[in-house]
Amino acid sequence: MSGAARSIVLVVDDSPGTLGLLNDALDEAGYTVLVAQSARAALEVAARATPDIILMDALMPAMDGFEACRRLKQRPGLASVPIIFMTALTETEHVLKALEAGGVDYVTKPVTPAEVVARVGVHLANARLTLSAHRALDVAGRFLLAIDPAGQVVWSTPQAAALLEPEAGVLPVELVAWSLRCGTEAGTPPRRRLVLGGRALEIAYVGRVAEEEILLRVSAAAAVPDEAEEAAQLKERLALTAREAEVLLWLARGKANRDIAAILGLSPRTVNKHLESIYDKLGIENRASAAALVVRALQGG
Repeated sequence: MSGAARSIVLVVDDSPGTLGLLNDALDEAGYTVLVAQSARAALEVAARATPDIILMDALMPAMDGFEACRRLKQRPGLASVPIIFMTALTETEHVLKALEAGGVDYVTKPVTPAEVVARVGVHLANARLTLSAHRALDVAGRFLLAIDPAGQVVWSTPQAAALLEPEAGVLPVELVAWSLRCGTEAGTPPRRRLVLGGRALEIAYVGRVAEEEILLRVSAAAAVPDEAEEAAQLKERLALTAREAEVLLWLARGKANRDIAAILGLSPRTVNKHLESIYDKLGIENRASAAALVVRALQGG
């Protein structure tokens, strides 16, 4: 079992008997085993040596396994490390609590060493596949990241992380709300422009890769010279609302309605309504007339 021989398993339990039993079984299976008799000790061990997988006792004095799991998952280097809970609590609420804390599985106590070894093997294989996919994206130079429903960045390629700095940890609430709508509400614009850390970015919704992971693509937004100033001029000279002026400006720059919706964070239907109002106010009937009117207005004519 040469692949497993390089895998590190951290076993966390306040029972010396359980630690000894699992240490022997995992060592015999070819794993390198680290042990901790408390949640705080586990945090210290994981800070010194990154495990490939963690077996976590759910109930321990001072700090329980659920809290330890949450703290471990907040560390960038440990966010993707699978955690299997060991517990005598089999009620649904406790199982859900383990999963909500970030666990991937659980085994009931008293543990059966053969079952634990088998589950460790399965989750390590899944983790390796995920890691391989992430590395492939890194090498391909993709600007991708995944966030959870709270806006926490679960993982990102180096290219995406560089663009997001210094906001690489948690994304703004409004961006998270938009990404959730993209996955559930038809007509939500699939792209958004925003400024993070003083840098103009465009975020595109890619899809939901798991129940708790939303995949996004990030890119540097193309600079548009005097965009706000030109929209303000159109608003004043053509007696439009601020939003109508923005829609008209992008129309004059050759953008299709769907593109305008993505740029301004609107739905295509809302863009259409703005255009109907614009045409009515300005007494025009088509895009060509609107574009010509914008040119004249911006030239002071």
